[in-house]
Amino acid sequence: MSEFTFTQVDVFTDTPLRGNPLAVVHGADTLSDAQMQAFARWTNLSETTFLLRPTSPQADYRVRIFTPGGELPFAGHPTLGSCHAWLEQGGQPKADRIVQECGVGLVPLRLDGERSAFAAPPMRAAPVRDELLTAVLAALGLPRSAVREARWLDNGPKWLALLVDDAETVLHLTPDHSALKGLAEVGVIGPHPAGYDCQFEVRAFAAIIGIPEDPVTGSLNASLAQWLIGEGIAPERYVAAQGTCLDRSGRVHIARDGDTVWVGGHSVSCIRGTVAL
Repeated sequence: MSEFTFTQVDVFTDTPLRGNPLAVVHGADTLSDAQMQAFARWTNLSETTFLLRPTSPQADYRVRIFTPGGELPFAGHPTLGSCHAWLEQGGQPKADRIVQECGVGLVPLRLDGERSAFAAPPMRAAPVRDELLTAVLAALGLPRSAVREARWLDNGPKWLALLVDDAETVLHLTPDHSALKGLAEVGVIGPHPAGYDCQFEVRAFAAIIGIPEDPVTGSLNASLAQWLIGEGIAPERYVAAQGTCLDRSGRVHIARDGDTVWVGGHSVSCIRGTVAL
């Protein structure tokens, strides 16, 4: 066994235990795929990341992202949390922006005060087959009349995204996770009324990869922002809440600058030490 520097980070929050936890293993170049997967399964977090030397001369570091059930080419809260942990361990970017290498390629990150933000990778949208949509709505206990739009959104992870009438509809969903497990990863978003501290409420259901509900999901929020801003439904800058039903207070900060959508949030380290693998 070898020892590796380890950080557990809470992402999309500035208050420990109120965001989405992420396990980060530093200097993991010697670990095999099987060892990475076994550790991710053992942590039982929605994602565990492994920081490695980059293969691209443009990148500052490379990251591999694992759920308990498999590897992802990209995910949002692991991107922000890995960047936070890398910087905390003395990482120095080569240029004015940090560049992460991962399964979808190179992902730029920028610092905005105490928050970091990643540039949302390219997203593909597609219509949802009516038969599948009917099955998903039944699993959510959601009437079709409450759904304004439905799309497949794919930026590495592939989400079946639903825009519903309001945030209260999102918060009162009681999904059948066993039914969703055979259908899709599902993201639901609805607007809050004027005057609320966030513009939207989001929930993410991913039983298909072993995560009934994810506390705060960067990849989903990135795709939702690209979709809804592109359609003129959402403003170019807004804050989304996620994790409310799990007693979390995740806050995802969205900003479009030119053609790029930036997805940001705070991160805070909760555990620092070593892990034997």
